[in-house]
Amino acid sequence: MAGGDDAEFTIDEVAQRTGMTTRNIRAHQSRGLLPPPQVRARTGFYGPEHVNRIRLIQEMQADGFNLKAIQRVLEASNGASEEALGFRRALLTAFTDEEPEFTTSEEIASRLGGIGPADAKLLRRAEKLGLLRPIGEGRYEVPSPTLLRAGEQLVTLGVPVNHMLAVAEQITRHSRAIAQSFVRLFVDDVLGGQPQRTDRTAEEWAHVREALERLTPLATESVRAAFQQTMSHAVERELNETPLGPGS
Repeated sequence: MAGGDDAEFTIDEVAQRTGMTTRNIRAHQSRGLLPPPQVRARTGFYGPEHVNRIRLIQEMQADGFNLKAIQRVLEASNGASEEALGFRRALLTAFTDEEPEFTTSEEIASRLGGIGPADAKLLRRAEKLGLLRPIGEGRYEVPSPTLLRAGEQLVTLGVPVNHMLAVAEQITRHSRAIAQSFVRLFVDDVLGGQPQRTDRTAEEWAHVREALERLTPLATESVRAAFQQTMSHAVERELNETPLGPGS
């Protein structure tokens, strides 16, 4: 049967499309999570809105919501629950561009020299900074391969691993403060200081999602521009204090 806006499905067809059992579909109806079907000749007919609602419930359950919490969100969202969930997904994925990599302690020792089984202290320090996440049996997840490659390049330039980790610690600390500043701006000025509010209309959710999409590159570009300017001033100051060249 076609899947257009006027399509109709029996409960068995809805179950086939969504992978949810007919028993659970009826249970969701009794809870008020699903609107009732149109009944004709003692047969209930469901539309695309029922299929979409079931998929929304499944996504929210996968995100960790229990049925009671899902019901509260659906009741408070003024029919904009899909927009609310879409915003939540966009919020969680806005700054996660990198795919993690996986490595072993031996590979880490090879790439970074001093970090490996022979230097557990440095390894623990890298774990504490979030550069490495142990997953057992001598294997590690690398959340940001870019940061690890940057550290590897510093080591090849002759920078000791402990110095590289000290810089990483500074980056993490200051990045956290910058991130908190941007989050506070977003929460206070865009969300009106009410990040947990779920009764926004579809238009309001569209507005905050658009603001988030604009904030993502704005925050990145602002931090890059400020760092470039600060780095230029720091290099200039260092050169002025320590002149290079003959006779210096």
